[in-house]
Amino acid sequence: MQKRTLGNSGLEVSAIGLGCMGMSFSYGPPKDKQEMIALMRTAVERGVTFFDTAEVYGPFTNEELVGEALAPLRDQVVIATKFGFDTSVDPRAMKGGGPVLNSRPEHIREVAEASLKRLRTDVIDLFYQHRVDPEVPIEEVAGAVKELIQAGKVKHFGLSEAGIQTIRRAHAVQPVAAVQNEYSLWFRRPEEGLLQTLEERGIGLVPYSPLGKGFLTGKMNENTTFDSTDFRSSLPRFTPEALRANQALVDLLGRIAAEKEATPAQVALAWLLAQKPWIVPIPGTTKLDRLDENIGAVAVELTTGDLHEIEQAAAQITVEGARYPEKLEALTGR
Repeated sequence: MQKRTLGNSGLEVSAIGLGCMGMSFSYGPPKDKQEMIALMRTAVERGVTFFDTAEVYGPFTNEELVGEALAPLRDQVVIATKFGFDTSVDPRAMKGGGPVLNSRPEHIREVAEASLKRLRTDVIDLFYQHRVDPEVPIEEVAGAVKELIQAGKVKHFGLSEAGIQTIRRAHAVQPVAAVQNEYSLWFRRPEEGLLQTLEERGIGLVPYSPLGKGFLTGKMNENTTFDSTDFRSSLPRFTPEALRANQALVDLLGRIAAEKEATPAQVALAWLLAQKPWIVPIPGTTKLDRLDENIGAVAVELTTGDLHEIEQAAAQITVEGARYPEKLEALTGR
């Protein structure tokens, strides 16, 4: 497995990480605990050193799972987790049904202590603000994490789905090691100024949903149905009409994959890796064969000609459907 460094932070991780959310949360019922522990430990054997979780996944159960799986291998891995939601409030009870944010400094400290216990560790390698809280100045958030770093409880500070100005303001208080945003061939908003800002400031990018929540693997079509516990059932981009309209993107990946003797998923990940040397995608999976497939993307070499061909073809495709319902999209880019 190749290694990459997230910006100027010195934080070295495997070129492909593992997003752990779907093991416990969002993608249907929680998966078998022992199977997921075995999967994470096998990932380490395969060279994966970067694991992503969050307090809100479950809530809490995903951090506990990651902590149990990686405790015996702690010195070999980098664990990222996140703060920023008020997990004591059920979003279904709130007007509008949206999640409740809380990035007050005292809450950040409480979350850090609780996450350390669940993760069975004495330090969090990368601590992201999960979503920007408009009620708390980002300078206060960065300052709180800076104190945790000085106390030896956190190593690096990150932001997720933050706007460019917010990133700049935070970075001025405490250097941001990485920004975690959605980025893939079917969601390219980071190219509209974010990548340039990160490059200027030496910040890494960790794309989540690098396979378009499974769509870019080529394993879905307009007849695909989702369990009510699978959050894709509520996403505009996963309606039958949108899945049908967006099939052209999967067809494009399939054509390139056939030439490379690879899979569409591998080409989608290789495309991300080719964009910048400080980009580290974190595809999630609960299956060993998919883990191996994703890791195999590191060996897929896309030439300048390949990238140009993908760019030209992708430019002719209009992606249909919003990525999130309005209330969730409103939490991003602030």
